[in-house]
Amino acid sequence: MVIVIVAIVLIALMVGALILARQRRSQQLQEGFGPEYERTVEERGGDRREAEAELLERRQRHDQFEIRELDPGARDRYAERWRSAQRRFVDQPAPAVGEADALVMEVMRDRGYPVADEFDQRAADISVDHPEVVEHYRAAHGISGRATAGDASTEDLRQAMVHFRELFVELLGEDDESRTARPERTGRADDPRAERGADDPRTTTQRNENVREMS
Repeated sequence: MVIVIVAIVLIALMVGALILARQRRSQQLQEGFGPEYERTVEERGGDRREAEAELLERRQRHDQFEIRELDPGARDRYAERWRSAQRRFVDQPAPAVGEADALVMEVMRDRGYPVADEFDQRAADISVDHPEVVEHYRAAHGISGRATAGDASTEDLRQAMVHFRELFVELLGEDDESRTARPERTGRADDPRAERGADDPRTTTQRNENVREMS
């Protein structure tokens, strides 16, 4: 009789530990993926176990990447190319969106993300490090596809630039100084501040922040 009771207690403890481990894993995934967690659950018809299995697979795949930061010179060059795309938007909005899309992929590749895969896989890879902005990437990609089909308005294209910019800024990275120097958004694709020379002292603190000017 004692052996039976001990066995029951041990089984109960094992079940409790398993439940606790699953709860802890769920909490970690929710905290790590933020809104992407709920989105994945919704995509899986509310099946949290299936959604969590997918998110864990994303992390395991991500662990195989060699993600690296951009060096300051590359960051500055990319920021300047983004400002050029924003200026181009004024007269050529559709080509500018295409340029922004290609630029995001270039930065992804230089950071160590694979870009040869289909879009959904690229978005899944990005979601591990940037769960807060991956939905912007999806929205921008959707508009870009409509633009290719000639089914996007100028306002749609402007929104695509805004969405691409959110991920672009995250991928570009910011130094401590630029994090505290956020200029006011102007609502224009071509902002006069982007024309400042490299020697202007204000350029140093805003070099990366100027990519945020379109809103």
